[in-house]
Amino acid sequence: MTIDAFLPWTRWFLAFHVISVMAWMAGMFYLPRLFVYHCQVRVGSEESERFKIMERRLLRAIINPAMIASLFFGILLVLTPGAVDWHAGWWHSKMTALVGMFAFHGFCSRWRKDFAKDQNRHTERYYRIANEIPTVLMMIIVIMVIVRPF
Repeated sequence: MTIDAFLPWTRWFLAFHVISVMAWMAGMFYLPRLFVYHCQVRVGSEESERFKIMERRLLRAIINPAMIASLFFGILLVLTPGAVDWHAGWWHSKMTALVGMFAFHGFCSRWRKDFAKDQNRHTERYYRIANEIPTVLMMIIVIMVIVRPF
């Protein structure tokens, strides 16, 4: 299903989609890095409490709204005639990577709650590795959308 009335707005939808994705990705790159630093401080310390505030504000004020805006403008683009070839392999690969990004977002939300309750169960190294996941997913998504290799 597409909506012909969206055609004149396609470039605006695309611009706002790219802007919101950039904000979402910036937050997704930074939050796990905050977790790395948070692991380095003593539980209950002033620094730990500061990290809790930073993590909560980043997630609630930037990452979550940016994700919602990305999804909203992405849906508007999908509903625009000619934006998606539903049979192309790149589309399915992009969507799979996007589901992975949503899952990673969920994991980050869970980890933030664990830190907020002083119940972190992971090491600094764990978060250093996790910090690379959004980069890999973003690379897959961008390549699928721009190059459309299949």
